[in-house]
Amino acid sequence: MKAIGYLQPQAIEQNDALIDIELPIPEAIGLDLLVKIQAVSVNPADTKVRATAAPEADQYKILGWDAVGEVVAVGELVQSFKVGDQVWYAGDITRPGSNAEYQLVDERIVGKKPLLVSNAEAAAMPLTAITAWELLFDRLGFTPLLSSNAKEASLSALKPRILIVGAGGGVGSILVQLAKQLTNATVIGTASRPESARWVAELGADNVINHYQPLLPQLNDLGIDNVSHVISLTHTDKHFDQLVEVLEPQGKLALIDDPSEPLDIMKLKPKSLSIHWEFMFTRSMFNTSDMKKQHLLLTSIANLVDSGSIKTTLGESFGTINAANLKRAHAYIETNQAVGKVVLEGFK
Repeated sequence: MKAIGYLQPQAIEQNDALIDIELPIPEAIGLDLLVKIQAVSVNPADTKVRATAAPEADQYKILGWDAVGEVVAVGELVQSFKVGDQVWYAGDITRPGSNAEYQLVDERIVGKKPLLVSNAEAAAMPLTAITAWELLFDRLGFTPLLSSNAKEASLSALKPRILIVGAGGGVGSILVQLAKQLTNATVIGTASRPESARWVAELGADNVINHYQPLLPQLNDLGIDNVSHVISLTHTDKHFDQLVEVLEPQGKLALIDDPSEPLDIMKLKPKSLSIHWEFMFTRSMFNTSDMKKQHLLLTSIANLVDSGSIKTTLGESFGTINAANLKRAHAYIETNQAVGKVVLEGFK
């Protein structure tokens, strides 16, 4: 099968940072599905792993943690899928990724693809949607609102206020939508450029502020004294003191990035603030007892997409899946200027 991989971590400008290769087609056993890949997207996780993680000796490392494809074989223990199913998933960072014609993936972290969107539109979403869902409902403890009680909840005097730092990126783009559709919170997103601010507003944020400017004065200008929850998606170390400042006593801070400087968590103590990490690969890395929650949440998100409640975050298509196009996508992601997701489709 065709695949794209590398033998040593290095900068994307190097000729062999990603190369086209041929590998045997793997065999599905146990809980695994063998999926024929139809579309993938590129995430910051791809670029970070490519730049830092060495493969096992004499083995190619295959990246890719967003995929849409067709099930072509199933292991003997598989219960939820059959050959011919169209599926979507983000996969497992400890296993070969989706930058290959065929991939093995555990059925417990797979969902059936939304019916009413294209492969490219669907491929833009799994990793960011899982991350956003787990942030809101697993880490911060929100309960997804049903339409029957959403109106009543929206009238609550204790309406939460969520500040999302970096709301224009991949995770933020889904997070804004989920927070508006499935919680009763006021959602404030941050964005630094006019085009990303417009994008965040279009996704439903109640307000958009600039994270390059002091946060509290901007919130005060909106009539907001503090926020109950902060979800920091980027540069947490640079904003940390401000995030502590804007949180109300007993508030919650969640983050997904890798701060380059240590965080002084003692600053959380006076307000009894709590801190919550989200890493969407935790369940698959450690084979947790609740791994199937990712299957269930992907099913819920597919239903939201098909109902029109959540829209794709597809930004640009970079053509077919090959080393040249993936290198171009990695370089673009590393500019930190992408709005929406970069997707590639099919092998030639």
